[in-house]
Amino acid sequence: MPAVVMAESGGDASDFPAKLTKQVFICSLIAAFGGLMFGYDIGISGGVTSMDDFLTEFFPVVYAKKHHVKENNYCKYDNQFLQLFTSSLYLAAILASFFASITCKKFGRKLTIQAASVFFVMGSILNTIAKDLGMLIAGRICLGAGVGFGNQAVPLFISEIAPARYRGGLNICFQLLITVGILLANMINYGTSRLHPYGWRVSLGGAAVPALILLIGSFAITETPTSLVERGKNEEGLRTLRKIRGVENVEKEYEAILHATELASKEKHSYKKLMQRSSRPQLYVTIMLQVFQQFTGINVIMFYAPVLFQTMGFGSDASLLSAVVTGGINVLSTLVANFIVDRVGRKKLLIEAAVQMFIAQSIMGVVLSTQLKATNTMPDRYAMIVLILVCIFVSGFAWSWGPLGWLIPSEIFPLEVRNAGFFFAVSTNMLFTFLIAQAFLTMLCHLKSGIFFFFAAWVFVMFCFAIFLLPETKGIPIDEMKDRAWKKHWYWKKYFDEDNNGKGNEKGDLQ
Repeated sequence: MPAVVMAESGGDASDFPAKLTKQVFICSLIAAFGGLMFGYDIGISGGVTSMDDFLTEFFPVVYAKKHHVKENNYCKYDNQFLQLFTSSLYLAAILASFFASITCKKFGRKLTIQAASVFFVMGSILNTIAKDLGMLIAGRICLGAGVGFGNQAVPLFISEIAPARYRGGLNICFQLLITVGILLANMINYGTSRLHPYGWRVSLGGAAVPALILLIGSFAITETPTSLVERGKNEEGLRTLRKIRGVENVEKEYEAILHATELASKEKHSYKKLMQRSSRPQLYVTIMLQVFQQFTGINVIMFYAPVLFQTMGFGSDASLLSAVVTGGINVLSTLVANFIVDRVGRKKLLIEAAVQMFIAQSIMGVVLSTQLKATNTMPDRYAMIVLILVCIFVSGFAWSWGPLGWLIPSEIFPLEVRNAGFFFAVSTNMLFTFLIAQAFLTMLCHLKSGIFFFFAAWVFVMFCFAIFLLPETKGIPIDEMKDRAWKKHWYWKKYFDEDNNGKGNEKGDLQ
């Protein structure tokens, strides 16, 4: 149980007494199954789109191009409808996350997680029985609604229920289960690729299993004390706080929640408040983290790993097996993040990983540019080098920009704009995930190996961002983040007008 290990080093983590109770751990784990569902959806699409039976059924033009011996290696899968099969999920998630930000506030985090599980089940059924492309896309849209609701509610739920010094490790359970979902999807694809002609239906239908686990488990979790107090259930909120903290002396934390809720209740227009000058640092950082997370190029690997490995000359089975290998590295490396995030801190992990990913992608670009031409097959030894570099890249992402891209936005906003702020995190992430998923195969066709240099350049920008513009949030209570992180940062502190209690003035809001 990695979160327990991490807690030992958090001496300055919180002024609020708390234990890591069984209740908190179980609730966090159940909620994190939303991540397992999300990861399964990410991982399953790439393997399915490389299966000949699936292509014959829905994309016969792509099937013909794939098996045309003179077809350009980089352009075999360049088809907008094939990309839409993957990307439609994320387009739907953008709209869904907006409605989820409203339900989170009005009806609670728990009900929003339950709604996500229902959408996941519906989408799984539609994809399994799909008879045409319309049904297939409709199923992906339902899954996208589940992703929007789940990704909006789960990180907020875990951040609010977890004690400050355990928050990082518990929140990364969400990302850990995303990686587990991707790995399971890759393993299932490897097995179902031999089940002709309906192996792809088994792969897509498998999403129903984690969806049902999330649905059933969502009835067992408790609502967060913050959400209960926010909706006027103060006594229940206090009882819940004592239960999840495992101590009686929770008055100080309860007073902090009451104070934060009182401030939030005065702000009737959270999105308007989010646009004010004093909210811009958190908003800027949140948006940039999501943009950077996608422009690492990670979803090129996660969505299209089998397609990418087939492009390099791996056979169908070998490409699916290679995707399983990278999925395993992804899980193990995210587990590393669980152990070290509350010891090392967020900022150091992001900086180290940016260096690691930049080096791996740059070398990949060099190898592909010299060894993979339009119509040849890459020599085996170079294909293996690329596979190793992909694993190095994935490991760096998995213990840094992957989990921290969700953790940091979930912990930096004050309560009055927390749902609105996290909506921008989810919607921005889904928008750029959609753009990458929709454009990658076309970019691969036109840029060829240069696509890896494109993403490497972005990783260098991320490196600079993490060094200069990201405050460390490790161990700071969630409702004290503004005073203890943002107001002390060399650049962002200028956005807070102390004379107006951090609210900014009318002139400042327009700057």
